[in-house]
Formats: sequence, C-alpha cells, structure tokens
Amino acid sequence: METSTMKMKIEKAKTSKIHEVDFDNLAFGTVFTDHMLICKFKNGAWEQPEIVPYQPITLDPSAKIFHYGQSIFEGMKGYKDANDDIWLFRPMDNCKRLNISAKRMAIPELPEAYFIDGLKELIRLDKDWIPKKQGSSLYIRPFIFASGNGFHASPADEYTFVIACAPSGAYFSGKVKVLIEENYSRSANGGVGYAKAGGNYAGQFYPTQLAIDKGYNQVIWTDDNTHEYIEEAGSMNIFVRINDTLITAPTSDRILDGITRKSILEIAKDEGIHTEVRKITVTEVVEAAKSGTLKEMFGAGTAAVISPIVTFGYRNEDYDLPEIQDGYATRLKKRITDIQYNRSEDKFGWRLKVS
Repeated sequence: METSTMKMKIEKAKTSKIHEVDFDNLAFGTVFTDHMLICKFKNGAWEQPEIVPYQPITLDPSAKIFHYGQSIFEGMKGYKDANDDIWLFRPMDNCKRLNISAKRMAIPELPEAYFIDGLKELIRLDKDWIPKKQGSSLYIRPFIFASGNGFHASPADEYTFVIACAPSGAYFSGKVKVLIEENYSRSANGGVGYAKAGGNYAGQFYPTQLAIDKGYNQVIWTDDNTHEYIEEAGSMNIFVRINDTLITAPTSDRILDGITRKSILEIAKDEGIHTEVRKITVTEVVEAAKSGTLKEMFGAGTAAVISPIVTFGYRNEDYDLPEIQDGYATRLKKRITDIQYNRSEDKFGWRLKVS
C-alpha cells in the first residue's frame, strides 16, 4: 500500500518484524525498525524523500563511497514518556551539524525540511518500536554517502541520504578505564575532526584496540602536535572536574561540537557549577590526580549521555579517581535525561514533540 503525505511517498512494510524482538534484551544498534527514509541527490538537486521498508541498498562497485570515503552521519534518539508521547532532543542541532559536516566533505547540504519533517514522519510510522523501559530509546542514525560512480578522485555527482532507526536498551558503559594516547591522533588542524565523517571513527579503531589489549576500555585523545593537551574521550567529548570546577576543551578543527557537550555546559551554568572552556594539559590532570584535587572525569555523547571514567593510564602508571556520591556526572545526566523523557520542565526549549 502506498500513500502520499507532506509530498513524501510512503511505502509501508507488508509485515512487521516487531513481534520477533525481545524488547527486554536490546543490544545497542543491532535491531532495526520496519522502515527507513531514503533520498537521492541527482542532477544537481535533492529529490523528494521517500519512506520505504527497511532493506539493503544496492551500489555499483565503482560508487565513490568505497574509494574516497565521502560519508557523514549523525546520532540522535527518540524518547517515549509515561503518556506515550514521543520526543526528540535538539534535532535542529543535529540537522545543522550534518550540513556543517556535509560542507567540509564536499557533500551537497540537505534541506532542513527533508531532515526534520522526514524524521518526524518516519518516527510516526514506526512509533511502536520506541521502547518504554527505563533508559531505553529509539536510536536514530541519519547519514549521507557518495553513491555516484567513478574511479576519478573527485567529489561524486550523486549522493544518498538515509535515516535508519534501532530500538536500544539502556546504555551502560560500566566502569570505564582509559589510556591517554601519546602516539596516534584522532585528527589534526585543518582536518575533518569537527565533522562527523565516517573515516574519523575508522581511524580510531586500531589505536583503541591497542589500548584494549593493555586492559583499558577506551583512549583519551591528545592534540596531534605535542600530545600535551587532552581533547576527547574515545568518540565522546571529555569533561574534567578539578576541585569544584568543570573543565572541557574548546571546539576546534579537531574537536566535535557535541550536542551533549553543549547541553552539559548550559545545565551546569543553570546549576551554579563553575565551568571553564579551555585547553587542559595532561600534566595538569596528572598533578590533580596526585594531589587529590581531580574529582571526576567523564565522556559526553549521545549513546551513553555521560560515561564516568574511574581510572586513567599515562606512561605506565594508572590513576584512580575517587568514588563520589551525587557527583557532577550523576547530577548532570539526570537533568539531561529528565528533559529528554519529558519528566521535567524544559526551560531551554530543547524538546520537540512528534505528534
């Protein structure tokens, strides 16, 4: 059955897979909803988006995504509250950042309405897939890749935009032990570190595996030039609490402008927590750990919201952080998730209801 709404063609799945899903045991990003949005860029313009049954994408072996890596993505979530109302968290920021990434990767920017209206239509159609269990959500992955053909090293002439969704259970990262990286770099000045380009993450896998082999869970990235400044934690922004001051690195060519990061800074200000956005040296963190003034370290990102770090390693020595009841990480995560799940007032205007 095909219908048309908002100038968008919708082809509904003939049967749903939802009955096969164990919603009490959802691994992150492994089960997918019945539908996806797809939109093509051809002949110099984006065509109208379509919603179709979730399915494989067929590409020619010469598609430029395989050869030159023109690929960007976003990560966001949909939430269901106690009344079964559906909410998105700061979706306009995701849309803006997708287009910032697109510009840097020479990908045509996507019309805002295609992103927001298409996303809302897709979520309405697959609303039953949004889990209600505490901490669960619908993970949403918008992405664009070069689908035009050719071996010539140049931007593609055709692109494909997709939104796919995966119901996910509560994301527990456990006690995270990280290694401060001194050899490999996530990104460099003038590079694409601030874009959500697929290659940024592929380049992290090898050094991260080296850290895992040493008994750590993740890497803390340092600057590419001197390795003197900490910049990100794995694929997340990083926060450091020294005494009662919460510090995070400024965004740059190398550092992603994280939406969770921005939210934490605004909520911290509202909570009266003193924050500083400045460069943080490895030496400062090590000395604070030795003196006992290093109270907390945590990563901030969409999947886990806030992921506390309990130990960091540097030059063959491990430094354990104190266990603090009701620390900044706990307080800030609760404030953010209460807004996301419509459990509290949203004084910042971040929530968008999908009705």
